[in-house]
Amino acid sequence: MNAHARYPAISDLKTRARARIPHFVWEYLDSATGVEATQKRNRTALDQVLLTPSILHGEFTPDLSTNLLGRDYPLPIGIAPLGMSGLIWPGAEQMLARMAAREAIPYTISTVASQLPEDVGPHAGDQGWFQLYPPRDPVIRDDILNRAKGAGFHTLVLTVDVPVASRRERQTRGGLTQPPKLTPRLALQAARCPAWLMGIRRTGMPRLRLMESYSQVKGTLPSTQHIGYLLRTSPDWDYFKALRDAWDGPLVVKGVGRADDAARLTDEGADAIWVSNHAGRQFDGGPASIETLPAIRAATPLPVIFDSGIEGGLDVLRALALGADFVMLGRAFHYGLAAMGEPGAAHVLDILRQDMISNMGQLGARHLKDLPACLRQTP
Repeated sequence: MNAHARYPAISDLKTRARARIPHFVWEYLDSATGVEATQKRNRTALDQVLLTPSILHGEFTPDLSTNLLGRDYPLPIGIAPLGMSGLIWPGAEQMLARMAAREAIPYTISTVASQLPEDVGPHAGDQGWFQLYPPRDPVIRDDILNRAKGAGFHTLVLTVDVPVASRRERQTRGGLTQPPKLTPRLALQAARCPAWLMGIRRTGMPRLRLMESYSQVKGTLPSTQHIGYLLRTSPDWDYFKALRDAWDGPLVVKGVGRADDAARLTDEGADAIWVSNHAGRQFDGGPASIETLPAIRAATPLPVIFDSGIEGGLDVLRALALGADFVMLGRAFHYGLAAMGEPGAAHVLDILRQDMISNMGQLGARHLKDLPACLRQTP
């Protein structure tokens, strides 16, 4: 059956994914923190961004191409970092890297991926970005940077919105620990998901391999306080300056929610600003990311990347209309993997592509630069 007939929307893949992965894995992937109010606000605020269709534009095929940080892309879409991808679907990091290489879109591997950058970088071709949770020790920091660069990752993403571990109560109730272990309770859940379990038997239980290469775990830790927290620090402006000096490629700062921070990052040498509230997984009392986007756009001439709450191509257009230059998705691609295996990631991208084409046709927007004019004008 045609994938679009069976799974026409990302929500369909999400439903199928939930049935194919163990409950504790689902809770890790799908949960936020607190009462998950910020996660809900992300969705509600996106729905409130209205675009007004224009008429009599004749037949045309929208141009979805764009340029970011000196590179041309066929779509304004990339793959956001998601820690422990291999827990969600065995082999996820390599699968996503291969898809990114084929489609010529960025793939961002996390510091807390279940695979080493050296084992993933060759699959990503020239599309690899590396997301850094900042190590406290500058020797470890520089070694990680050298390993990432040597593995082919050309763009560095510093995540700044995880100064401490969040509570993630729903994830904790799910029973996941670090490193993951199949307790009798979790093993029963896994037994009900044979495709996932077969993959785990092939790859082994995922571990934070990069972090473990610098420090071995003694005992088990809560899933919200993995080994990475034993090594990393909460960065300050001096840390950012030192990182800017240590990295000779593009440096993106992820987790920005305030215009004044974006302005200072511009002055201090960042190459792009990544607007994100970590999809509601870190702090439950903040605004939706889409609400902070216009002010940040106005505060910096740098490229602006956006994530948090994106569930379809229309959401991508909403973010672009409000000033984003590029949009990243993490969960959506993992829903695809869990629902369909490796072909699922490419299907997610095609859903987004087709959704953008359809909606730009309705709007009369031939190019991405036409989208801001489609925003509904308030009286």
